[in-house]
Amino acid sequence: MNRDTVTLPVTPDLADLADARGLGADELAAEAVRRYVDGEATRVRFQAMRLAKRHQRLLERLGA
Repeated sequence: MNRDTVTLPVTPDLADLADARGLGADELAAEAVRRYVDGEATRVRFQAMRLAKRHQRLLERLGA
């Protein structure tokens, strides 16, 4: 299984939206996935920073 490939059905709505934006359905889907992953990455970074600040003294003692 190629982890860089996502397979999804091209419904008429997806095809219409892609056409209206001047994109192929695959380009539109790739853009949506990129936006989703970027949003999740931002949330994960935020939580990591929050936890690091909350446990700063412990992390310093551990030499992290």
